[in-house]
Amino acid sequence: MDAIEEVEIVIVGGGICGLATALALHRFVFCVKSLIFMSNHDLDLIYNVRTNLKSNRNMLNRKGIRSVVLERSETLRETGSGIAILTNGWRALDELGVGSKIRPTALPVQRVCDIDLDSGKQRQAPASVGEARCVKRSDLINAMADELPLGAIRFGCDIISVNLDSKTSFPVLQLSNGSSIKAKALIGCDGSNSIVADFLELKPKRIFALCAVRGFTNYPNGHGFAPDLTRMIKGEVLCGRVPVDENLVFWFIVQKFNYQGSKFPKDAELIRQFSLDSIRNFPTERLEMVKNCDVASLSLTQLRYRTPWEILLGKFRTGTVTVAGDAMHIMGPFIGQGGSAALEDAIVIARCLSWKMLEADQLEDSSKQIMSGKIGEAFEMYVKERRMRLVWLSAHTYLFGSLLETTSGLVKVMIGVTILVLFHNPTYHTRYDCGRL
Repeated sequence: MDAIEEVEIVIVGGGICGLATALALHRFVFCVKSLIFMSNHDLDLIYNVRTNLKSNRNMLNRKGIRSVVLERSETLRETGSGIAILTNGWRALDELGVGSKIRPTALPVQRVCDIDLDSGKQRQAPASVGEARCVKRSDLINAMADELPLGAIRFGCDIISVNLDSKTSFPVLQLSNGSSIKAKALIGCDGSNSIVADFLELKPKRIFALCAVRGFTNYPNGHGFAPDLTRMIKGEVLCGRVPVDENLVFWFIVQKFNYQGSKFPKDAELIRQFSLDSIRNFPTERLEMVKNCDVASLSLTQLRYRTPWEILLGKFRTGTVTVAGDAMHIMGPFIGQGGSAALEDAIVIARCLSWKMLEADQLEDSSKQIMSGKIGEAFEMYVKERRMRLVWLSAHTYLFGSLLETTSGLVKVMIGVTILVLFHNPTYHTRYDCGRL
């Protein structure tokens, strides 16, 4: 029988959340300056560490906690076209040290313009409080991966099961190639079909009766569009467009789709034709945009989500195992917070885990049981800090998705009123600050 490899921290999934979490742990700097920013998080820990600093000055230079990212694919998963990053997401990217690398690749988005083609009504609102950009997912993924140490990402690692070691209660991962890995801490950032979420027995994600097509269109001579997110709606079809740079435009189409008994087209040309059929009554400019798109960028997906009450009541931590990103709080794309929320997760979980592991290092008894307890405390802190933030985000996107789903005029009015009452400030979610590492 092959020996079980032991790894301190394992992150499952090499997407945005997984790479951001690994980078946040790598960026963690233990220094007096960090203590100032952490003073509101764990006063007792800070007092103890300050005391220990006097007798161990070498700790001032400690930087980074090593983790291993296990990615099922053989390369970085760059599919997914564009992704909106709003002010709260840029705060997290700056904390990760990659914000300055990504900003030059994308134009700042100024406004959100909604146009109802049936009624002729138009509405405008700021895109964010501060900064909003639509970036290429591949740019974001590569920028974070480039900052990780060599060997931090392992490709071709398909996890088939997670179990707990009977002696230590640490999680043991079984890979499809027959090998096993024991981790002190396991973080599932493996998306909506998360094997780690299954281990935690989270309820299966739900499915909107909606699908979304996403893609890029390149305009070699420049598109000339204003730096706005412009959404047009006609009947049950929503078509949005936002510039990435002077030549590239990211677009999406959301519409009702009866997925029961139906099959999504997988061929890129069929997806393009499906999209053209969906917006055949839209302005010519939108039709030309889809017609001339980069077919290699096209994706067609069902929209999935967790309800706000499942976020409120969900058990997102067992022992030294937790989840983050879509594995924890998959939500519709309607308020553009999926990516930014995942980046927030990464900062918070790295902060909580780093400080609790550091606290364990300072104890005379640093047994596996002590370490397990500290990691469990860290994950409990993380879940507690994130829960209500995610409840509000999921509630907003759930209501928006329900508004697009329903055909009842009365229900539409009721949902619309609820959104206005609860979320009268459309940019409230961009004000959030996830804090420092």
